[in-house]
Amino acid sequence: MPQDDPFTLFRRWFKEAAAAGTLLPEAMALATATRSGEPSVRMVLHRGFSRGGFVFYTNYRSRKAVELLSNPRAAAVFHWPLVERQVRAEGRVQKLTRAESDKYFHSRPRESRLSAWISPQSEEISGRDFLEREFAAAAERYGRRPIPRPPFWGGFRLIPDEIEFWQGQPYRLHDRLQYRKKGARWTSAMLAP
Repeated sequence: MPQDDPFTLFRRWFKEAAAAGTLLPEAMALATATRSGEPSVRMVLHRGFSRGGFVFYTNYRSRKAVELLSNPRAAAVFHWPLVERQVRAEGRVQKLTRAESDKYFHSRPRESRLSAWISPQSEEISGRDFLEREFAAAAERYGRRPIPRPPFWGGFRLIPDEIEFWQGQPYRLHDRLQYRKKGARWTSAMLAP
């Protein structure tokens, strides 16, 4: 199972999880923490690799973004029960460039671009009717015109310094392969279950 590059193994496992019928194989649990160490975790969608990291997008005013901007370390896990596999990653996080965020934003469905403008993510709202009213107003405001990316919306890259691959095995004798970044190279080691 060991390879020189954990991203090569990740891509293979990701494809195999998707081929097995996994619903949303790109779903990953993302853990962040405040500067003082208060943890928080939620599901986000992995949107590919960029410069050696896992990419995801959000509202920069959301709880996760506020935490990442003040404490730029995070952990993520992918869980694919149909193939009895998990992949964990830990490392530093950096904001994507405007160009990277623009490119992805403009690839999204029009309705998703509108919702990025109207949702005050992580803030308290009066109810669903608030979202529906705001969405209708944004749709009317933009009409058929292009929808620009909001300045408060964009991407992050989790650049791992550790990635662990977990494969379920009988009798709980699971395989665990841990990669650690040492300078420009990755080292690997098997861990006991």
